Amino acid sequence: MPAVVTCRIAVPEDVEPLYQMIDGYAQKGIMLPRSRKVLEKQLDQFVVAEIDGTVIGCGSLCRLGNDLVEIRSLGIMDGHKGLGIGSMLVNKLTEEARRQGIPKIMALTYEVSFFVKNGFAVVEKEIFPEKVWTDCVNCSKQSCCDEIAVLKMLD
Repeated sequence: MPAVVTCRIAVPEDVEPLYQMIDGYAQKGIMLPRSRKVLEKQLDQFVVAEIDGTVIGCGSLCRLGNDLVEIRSLGIMDGHKGLGIGSMLVNKLTEEARRQGIPKIMALTYEVSFFVKNGFAVVEKEIFPEKVWTDCVNCSKQSCCDEIAVLKMLD
């Protein structure tokens, strides 16, 4: 019988597994690192996917303006990829954006086909000055960014 995956809002007990997962991606250079202290402070922005009480995936929403949020720190533990868990997390984050009344969700990604499959469209990064001036300005890849911007409009 296949394992049941549950997506939920993160709780304080999730800080350490979130830190470990994000750190693993950060060490490969495909996700920005987050300290435990930052995770504790931003915990209300995170959703997790779990199987039998074990966190196996995560993602967060970062507000960039009145009408825009960014999906960040979207990741799945090795051994659980390709099972639809990423889409479950994106759906949960989309639900959360709708609940907050935010009409646009963006992401910067290397996994364009995943986001397109989940209803996003490829757009120019420059249409997000909110992102460029809050985060990109401090990024080491600012002048040679190779991530692709994607956007989903919510009805």
